[in-house]
Amino acid sequence: MLNSHKKRIGKTRNKQTGIAAISLAAVTIGGFAALPEAAWAQTPSPLAEWQYSAGIALQKLWQPNLPDWQLRIGAAASFQPRYEGSDQYHVMAGPSIDVRYKDLFFLSSGEGLGVNFAQGRNWRASLSAVYDLGRRGHDDPQELNGLGNINPAPGLKLAGEYVVSKDFPLVLRADVRRYFGGSNGWTGDFGAYMPMPGSSKKFFWFAGPNVTLADSTYMNSWFGVNQNQAAHSQYRQYHASAGFKSVGFGISAIYLIDKHWFATADGAFEQLVGSAGSSPVTRSRANGVADVSINYRF
Repeated sequence: MLNSHKKRIGKTRNKQTGIAAISLAAVTIGGFAALPEAAWAQTPSPLAEWQYSAGIALQKLWQPNLPDWQLRIGAAASFQPRYEGSDQYHVMAGPSIDVRYKDLFFLSSGEGLGVNFAQGRNWRASLSAVYDLGRRGHDDPQELNGLGNINPAPGLKLAGEYVVSKDFPLVLRADVRRYFGGSNGWTGDFGAYMPMPGSSKKFFWFAGPNVTLADSTYMNSWFGVNQNQAAHSQYRQYHASAGFKSVGFGISAIYLIDKHWFATADGAFEQLVGSAGSSPVTRSRANGVADVSINYRF
């Protein structure tokens, strides 16, 4: 009985290891570092933060000798809310790019421009420059009239990822971001994901949850209504407190077309909570996103 139980455990672990190993093929040709969000990767979106770099942390476990250069480019389209908390959607399109050098420096439409300043076999810590396109009144004139714009702004992101083990390839991820201008605040994410059953030599997918927090400056930029805004808009004055902003769940997948070409697809659901969910600017607490891209690996 005990031996039978051990065999079942062994088979489960082998299956998990196989799934993770298969997912490495996706990472090897670019995985999800070249994600569909393209030029809008740094703008608030229902996509979980881990989806912008899914698979990268798993790569070295199965491919310790990485090539010096990894380059992928592509084109993408995304169906997402007009602004965070909107009940109206639109399509955005643009390029995606991911360049990595010696598992050290990277330039990515998902992760920004940065460096892995500390790393091990199953973990890494990175610092990158990111960019937030902000929110414009014309994104949804009917709902945002009188609120003014949240200007585009650069920011810094400190992130860390840790893979539990080869036998159990769960990736734990955390990051904190500070924007200089625009929302001018702090925000952070905690997430986890892992390769899912059903992957094959040509198809791979990941799934996992995500939670986002923000300080009062950031929350009031996006969800607050100050006295001046209340006087020029349809909304009452509202103060958004620091704390949890949203919880969500995401799925990211890749299909290998041939040696160079691959397609990616993402879906995510986000539920605004706390002050963000209660804001008069929020027309829908539940937001979703779906995007696809076609990419080429050199």
